[in-house]
Amino acid sequence: MNTEIIDVPAQFFQLQYALDTFYFLVCGALVMWMAAGFSMLEAGLVRAKNTTEILTKNILLYAIACTMYMVVGYSIMYDGGFLLAGITGDGVSDEATYAPSADFFFQVVFVATAMSIVSGAVAERMKLWAFALFAVVMTGFIYPMEGSWTWGGQSVFGMYSLGDLGFLDFAGSGIVHMAGAAAALAGVILLGARKGKYGDKGEVRAIPGANLPLATLGTFVLWLGWFGFNGGSVLATASVESANSVAVVFMNTNAAAAGGVIAALIVAKIMFGKADLTMILNGALAGLVAITAGPDTPSPLAATLIGAVGGVLVVFSIIALDKMKIDDPVGAISVHGVVGIWGLLAVPITNADATFTAQIIGALTIFVWVFVASLIVWGIIKAIMGIRVSEEEEYQGVDIAECGMEAYPEFTMK
Repeated sequence: MNTEIIDVPAQFFQLQYALDTFYFLVCGALVMWMAAGFSMLEAGLVRAKNTTEILTKNILLYAIACTMYMVVGYSIMYDGGFLLAGITGDGVSDEATYAPSADFFFQVVFVATAMSIVSGAVAERMKLWAFALFAVVMTGFIYPMEGSWTWGGQSVFGMYSLGDLGFLDFAGSGIVHMAGAAAALAGVILLGARKGKYGDKGEVRAIPGANLPLATLGTFVLWLGWFGFNGGSVLATASVESANSVAVVFMNTNAAAAGGVIAALIVAKIMFGKADLTMILNGALAGLVAITAGPDTPSPLAATLIGAVGGVLVVFSIIALDKMKIDDPVGAISVHGVVGIWGLLAVPITNADATFTAQIIGALTIFVWVFVASLIVWGIIKAIMGIRVSEEEEYQGVDIAECGMEAYPEFTMK
């Protein structure tokens, strides 16, 4: 009788490798779907005459992010090969637990997420091609540089190592979300507010979005995608330990979003006397951003409270930025920037391995680099080709000026 000898350890490794790679890819696909969420959210919160252009920016930035990160971004961030040299290897020789190309796919959708944050903040008055040019630099250089100092493990211009300091950002409250908000803030400062947003006496005039059902659907899509964003950052699922970690991260991510919704609703009711849907939507996103830096260690109650603080902060931040005449049509700077900082500072509350000092240094490093670099790039683009459409084009709507078509032509009065 022939007896086949089976190498059990090798078989186990292959199964683990396959499962972790598959999990990585599925989570990456969920994060990619967040591009649809951002598109819907932003399209719902801008005026009808600017819908086509915001949708164009969202699909364009995703394509630019994927291409630039392939060409040079991944190489900068992880000290890899130019044009992903060697990325299609099997990973076994490096004792990886998943395919290297799966890692690239998961990382590149994070880059696109950071750039998506910018598109909403500069909506309704920025030139499409100026935005596209900034996206090239942001996704190919600015983001990969700060990513190399954090997840990439490299020192900051050879001066200090955030990893040695103990800086922790599990899935990117600072590395992705605050970075995107810093780039957006630099652009908004140079761009200026939309015409009619602020009165001569400093009064703030509301400019309602055109499609709140679409904005709400976009928020739910982002909520769903966030399970891939945070859950995938466990980086594995093919063992009891990693599977339990994934489950905890999913549970806490959901709990924080719920906490953000409830807190934003209560604050909006107290301050405005109404259940402001836009604040509630931003409250959900704020809760998600807040928990992203550390979803693996809090209890469910702690996660809910972390998200709730984010929901409170986002309402006050949106109001404060308006008083400062920083015009952000979708509240992106508040959701991803202000609450991103809170997310970083919340990590030491439940994680004994983190310190407030390291988190503050990490937050300052990321913000200063991205803001200053973005301000320089925005300034160069402004000097060369301008970044803002003309007053007439803004009044007419950037859909016609930039794209030559309207999103809702049958509802437009000629």
